[in-house]
Amino acid sequence: MNQLLQRRTIRRYQSKEVSPELLNHLFECAFRASTCGNMQTYSVVVTRDMEGKQRLAPAHFHQPMVTQAPVVLTFCIDLRRFSTWCEQRKANPGYDNFEWFVTGAVDTLLAAQTFCVAAEEEGLGICYLGTTTYNPEQIIEALKLPRLVFPITTITLGWPDESPEQTDRLPIEALVHEEVYRDYTPELIDRFYTDKENLEENRRFVAENGKETLAQVYTDVRYTRKDAEAMSVKLWQAVKAQGF
Repeated sequence: MNQLLQRRTIRRYQSKEVSPELLNHLFECAFRASTCGNMQTYSVVVTRDMEGKQRLAPAHFHQPMVTQAPVVLTFCIDLRRFSTWCEQRKANPGYDNFEWFVTGAVDTLLAAQTFCVAAEEEGLGICYLGTTTYNPEQIIEALKLPRLVFPITTITLGWPDESPEQTDRLPIEALVHEEVYRDYTPELIDRFYTDKENLEENRRFVAENGKETLAQVYTDVRYTRKDAEAMSVKLWQAVKAQGF
C-alpha cells in the first residue's frame, strides 16, 4: 500500500534527535517544491533549543508537542529576501501587498507539505499546528521576524513514540468535481457525512459537549464565529504590521 495512504499525525516523539544531516536532506527535498516564478518566497526557522520552544509554546496554547518534539519548524512567507535582492540590483520591488502575501502563502505551504512527505518517507512523524495563524504576533516576536516575513504554519518533527489510529476522511466523490462545480444537495450532504457522524468517537464527542449534532460541536464549541472574527482582526493587524 502506498505510504501516503497510511499516514497519520504524530503528537508524541522519542527523545532521539533528528540529525542536522537528515534535516538538511529534508530541506533539499522540500525546496524542490513548485514555486511562483522560481522565487521561493519562504523561509523556515528551526527551533531545537528548549528555551526557544518555551517562547513559542504560548502562541500554540502550550500544546505538549511544541516542547516535547526534538524540532519545531516555523514556515514563513518571506518577501523580504527577494525584495532586498531586487533593491540591491537596482530594481524596484512591489511585493508588499495582498497578492504577494497570498502567493507567498501558497509557496510556503507547498514547501511545507513537500517537507512532510519527505520526512514521513524517512520514518519521521509530523504534526501541523494550525495555531500559527491564531497568534502570529507572538511568533513574530519570539522569532524576531522582520518586515515582509510572516509565519503561516508550524510543524513539529521527530521520531514517533506512538501509532495512533488514522482519522476519517470524506469519500473522494465528496471532494472532486468533474468539469464544473457541482453544488451539494441535502441528499449529497447526507450521503457524504453520515459515516463521519456515525463514528463512535464522534457520537461520543456530540454527547460530551451536550449537542444535538456533530456540526454543532464545530460551530458552537471548536470553531466559533466569535473566536474566528476575533482572530481575523488580530491576523489582519499582524499582516499589516509586517508591512503587507
